[in-house]
Amino acid sequence: MPILSKDEIAAAVGTVIGVSDWTEISQDQINTFADVTDDHQFIHIDPERAAKETPFGGTIAHGFLTLSMLSSMAAGTTVVIDGIVMGINYGFEKVRFLTPVRAGKRVRGRFTLADAVERNPGQWMLKYEVMVEIEGEDKPALMAQWLTLQVLG
Repeated sequence: MPILSKDEIAAAVGTVIGVSDWTEISQDQINTFADVTDDHQFIHIDPERAAKETPFGGTIAHGFLTLSMLSSMAAGTTVVIDGIVMGINYGFEKVRFLTPVRAGKRVRGRFTLADAVERNPGQWMLKYEVMVEIEGEDKPALMAQWLTLQVLG
């Protein structure tokens, strides 16, 4: 995880900050997410039916499961400003689900720092362009503009 000073952060805008490790999206994770969100559509939880009735060849992860994986992908990968007291997930400006993630596939996040603005003294808004890649696939699972707020002490 790069630790940057306030002066260094401007120079980092426009660069790929980091790429996470590959992580598998298992059928067990998909089933658990279905239970937590009460989204039990067969394309997620019924491998036989999904193989027969969809073009995916089996079950696929919920788009929101893939999106929620950004938190773990960002850990150790994104920028921390020197002196941070806390970081807050501020939200998204844009999210697009481009390619379904089939159960058993591995994904990783690629984080580009798109902007860094000191909104108030000691409060920095960082915008990341995030791409979630699927191992062995040409198109990404999703693209997003993710906003985080870092509060310095």
